[in-house]
Amino acid sequence: MSEKAPLFELPYINGEKTYKLKNDLGKVVLLTFWVSWCPDCGKDLPKKEQLYKTMDHEKVQMMTINVTGRERNAEEGLEYSQKFLSQPTLADEGRSIYDLYKCEGVPSTVIINQKGEVHANFGDQASFLDIVSKLGEII
Repeated sequence: MSEKAPLFELPYINGEKTYKLKNDLGKVVLLTFWVSWCPDCGKDLPKKEQLYKTMDHEKVQMMTINVTGRERNAEEGLEYSQKFLSQPTLADEGRSIYDLYKCEGVPSTVIINQKGEVHANFGDQASFLDIVSKLGEII
């Protein structure tokens, strides 16, 4: 039995609006938790960017979440996202959503299915191919 994904609301990193997970229930949602200083994030995020550019955004919502509580300062996450990311980026105030999803290390990837259940939760050692394979099971 899959566990229900905890609902959350977070501000976009540019501070303009907020994102509510409940608005995307019915889609597959892929969340990537990251910080700017993390070498593994620097390898993972460009691959996720390529995936984002090929995804059907009507069926799959991809979001990155900057774990501000693990950044040296909040500006670093904002600068990184503006420079390198085209997918929507949220700011986890501190690390509350990171902890809510029981993430271990960065990058962490969470896949939520169309029923709003956690389909997969990957820690920082996960391979990109494993993530894509799990995603492929439900889209």
